[in-house]
Amino acid sequence: MSAPAPAAAGQPLHEYLRQHAREKPQATAVVWYGAAISWRELDDWSDAVAAHLQSLGVARGEPVALFMNNCPQYIVAHYAIQKIGATVCPCGPLNKAHELQYQLADLQARVIVAADNLLPIVEQVRADTALQHVLAVRYGDLLPAEPAIAVPPELQAAPAPLPASVTDMLQIAKHGAKAGSRPAPVSIGMDDVALMTYTSGTTGLPKGAMLSFGNALFKTRATAKAAGVGPEGVSLSVAPLYHIAGMLMGVNMPILVGATQVLLFRFDPLAVLQAIQTYRVTHWYSIAPMNVACMQLPGAGEFDLGSLQRNPVTSFGITFTEPLARQWQAFTKGPCLSYEAAYGLSETHTMDTGMPHDAVRWGTHGKPMEGVTIRIRDPETGAAKPVGEVGEITLLSPGNFKGYWNKPEATAKTLKDGWVYTGDMGRMDAEGYLTFIGRNKEMIKVSGYSVFPEEVETILIKHPAVAQAAVLPEPDADKGEVVKAFIVKKPGAALEADELIAWSRDNMATYKVPRHVKFIDALPTTGAGKVLRRLLKDAA
Repeated sequence: MSAPAPAAAGQPLHEYLRQHAREKPQATAVVWYGAAISWRELDDWSDAVAAHLQSLGVARGEPVALFMNNCPQYIVAHYAIQKIGATVCPCGPLNKAHELQYQLADLQARVIVAADNLLPIVEQVRADTALQHVLAVRYGDLLPAEPAIAVPPELQAAPAPLPASVTDMLQIAKHGAKAGSRPAPVSIGMDDVALMTYTSGTTGLPKGAMLSFGNALFKTRATAKAAGVGPEGVSLSVAPLYHIAGMLMGVNMPILVGATQVLLFRFDPLAVLQAIQTYRVTHWYSIAPMNVACMQLPGAGEFDLGSLQRNPVTSFGITFTEPLARQWQAFTKGPCLSYEAAYGLSETHTMDTGMPHDAVRWGTHGKPMEGVTIRIRDPETGAAKPVGEVGEITLLSPGNFKGYWNKPEATAKTLKDGWVYTGDMGRMDAEGYLTFIGRNKEMIKVSGYSVFPEEVETILIKHPAVAQAAVLPEPDADKGEVVKAFIVKKPGAALEADELIAWSRDNMATYKVPRHVKFIDALPTTGAGKVLRRLLKDAA
C-alpha cells in the first residue's frame, strides 16, 4: 500500500485546454470520423457556450445536465460548464423519461444540453422539472463531407428542425467564437464541485456523487502517468464519455496532456480498426468483448495496427486473460501491451489501482495508484484484515468525493474519516496487488452499466398490474449479470412476463430491463417491510 499524496495542487483541467490553445492553436485536439477540431476551436467554442450559459444566469456551483452520447459537442459542453465554475451533471442517454425526471428533479437543474434525438424525452419531463433552458446538439453536424472511417447509420439521418423552445448549441459555439465571446472571470477553487455523477453508493436510488476540480486533476494525472500518454500520443475514445471511466480517458486525459483524441460515437469493430490504422492510434481503453469483436471481424488481419502501444482492458462479460492478451498482441502485430485496466468507482473518480507494466499479475486489478491507500476491512467491525484475507475494500486518496448531493445520511455511510467504504469485497496480496472478488452491496452490473435495484423496482410498480416488485442479479455469460424481476400482481390483474418485459423496454434504459420475470404470491420482508433479497435468491 502506498501513502496518500497531498491534496492535488494546480489548476482546473479547462486551464490546460486554454494552455494548449495558446501553445498549439492549429494542432488537432479531436478527430471525429475524419473531421479535425483544433485546440483553438475547442477552446473558443467552449468559451462561447460558457458565455451563453452565464447569459442564462448559470452561476458558480449550479448543476447543468448533459444528455447525449459521444460527440465533440459533449467535450465542448463539459468544459463550457466548468469554465464558469458550474457543475457538470451527466445523464445516461439510454435513460427513459422516469429516469431522467428523477435525476433532473434531484438536481433541480434549470439547464440541459441534450442530443436532438433525445428531445422528446426532455419534453416529456420538462413541465415536471425545474428546466427553463434546453440546448440541443446534432451528432451529424460536425461530420466531414467524406468520412475517413465508417460512420454509424444513426448519425447519417437528415437533421430535423429544432423546436422553437430549443437553442442550437453548436450555432452558439461557432457564432460566439467568431465574435470573440468569452465568459466573465469566475473564481474557482480546486475544492469546488466540478462534476456530479450518479451512482448507487451502497444502497438506495442513484445519488449524485460530488467530485471536485481537484479530484479530477489528481486522478487524471495519475491515470496519464500510469498509461504513459503524452502530448505526442493519439488516444482512441470509444467508452461512453458520460461514464466515469470514459470521461477520465476521453474528456480529461487528452486535455491534460495535450494528446490528440480520435472520438467514436459508439463501438463498431470496423470503425475501431480503421481509426487505429488511419490515425496511428497509440493508446486505447477498451472492454474485453470489444477486443474479441475486432479480432473476429472478417478481414481484420489486413489492418495495420502496429502503432498501438498500450491497451488497458476492463473485463465485462468476458474475462481478459493472459492468453487473450497474447492473442491480441499477435493480432496487432506490434508492441501493444494490454492488461486488466483497474479497479475504481465513481465516488473516487475511478482508477484507484493500475497494473504495473513490467509486472503484470493476471487475475488481479493491479496495485494502488500513486497517492491512493487501500485497506481491506471486516465489513461488520471495520477492523483491518490481514494480507490475503477477503474483506471490504476501503480507499483513501485526494480523488475521494465530497459526498452525495443532498444525501447526508448516505454520505455518512460511505465516507468515513476521509475513507470511501466501497461495499465491494476484495483482498490484497503480499506484493500489494488488489483482487476484486465481488460486490457486497446490491448493485447489479450489466455489461459495465450500474443497475440499482430500487430504481428498477420503482419503475416496475408503475405498471397498472404490478403490486410489488423486487429485482436481483442473474449471471449471464455475455453481459456478466442481467436483471431478474420478482413480481406480485394486483388482485385479479392479468399480466404475462413478455408483456411486462416489453413495457419495461418503453419505460427504462435497455440495460435495466429485466431479462427474466417470475411471478410470486408475496415478497419476503422484514417486520419493517424491507425486502429480504437473500430469501428471494432461494426462490430464484
